[in-house]
Amino acid sequence: MKDMVSIVVPMHNAELYIEQTVKSVLGQTYANWELILVDDCSTDETLKVVEQLLESLVPQQKERIHVIRLKENIGAANTRNAGTEAAKGRYLCFLDADDLWKEDKLEKQIAFMEDKQAAFSFTSYEFGDADAVGTGKIVRVPQQIVYKQALQNTTIFTSTVMFDVPKLGLEQLKMPDIKSEDSALWFKLLRTGLVAYGLDVNLVTYRRPANSLSSNKVEAIRRIWNLYRKAEGLSFLYSAYNLLFWAWRAVRRRI
Repeated sequence: MKDMVSIVVPMHNAELYIEQTVKSVLGQTYANWELILVDDCSTDETLKVVEQLLESLVPQQKERIHVIRLKENIGAANTRNAGTEAAKGRYLCFLDADDLWKEDKLEKQIAFMEDKQAAFSFTSYEFGDADAVGTGKIVRVPQQIVYKQALQNTTIFTSTVMFDVPKLGLEQLKMPDIKSEDSALWFKLLRTGLVAYGLDVNLVTYRRPANSLSSNKVEAIRRIWNLYRKAEGLSFLYSAYNLLFWAWRAVRRRI
């Protein structure tokens, strides 16, 4: 029996995308998975779309999808953490509610994890438009990333990561309740000396509508600066040094 993968999808007003995202999991060539959909008090038709999709599935598919309805809005980090707490698989993955996986994502990444004996891995991905059609811009990833490299390189994209839970523990995989919670988790793990292994194969489509590609740049800088100074406790000069490399690489990924 192959090891089970737990896939956590946080949902908040994702009615336009969630069906396509769930179907990208249903189409996986690796069959032993559970999908944990955590709704953070959506005010649109997200839950209705999910319910209609579940009704259309055969029992063997439907029983592997679990929906958690939060009673209050708790934000992205805690929404993911609620899903992590419910996870029962050996492997844990995160998938954003508007992103898509290639059909062999799980199969290839698990084989890679086994080959590298890795506790933490990530893959390449492609930017997609509003309809999740690939733009041809693929973000390539290095063979591995350690803590000091991660401070300057946000190549690790949330919807590409996979963790070997027994090697790390679920408690260690909870995201800090801070902006850019995903990067904060990578920093927290890598700070211990852990190595993240990169599989340079495009297995994920990162949906990025045209009007969002250039938005919130100032906010992104504020968030990474806050991580450096408050979460990581880095000096002003070392934070500025890392920020320069972070900004350069962020621009390169989008050119």
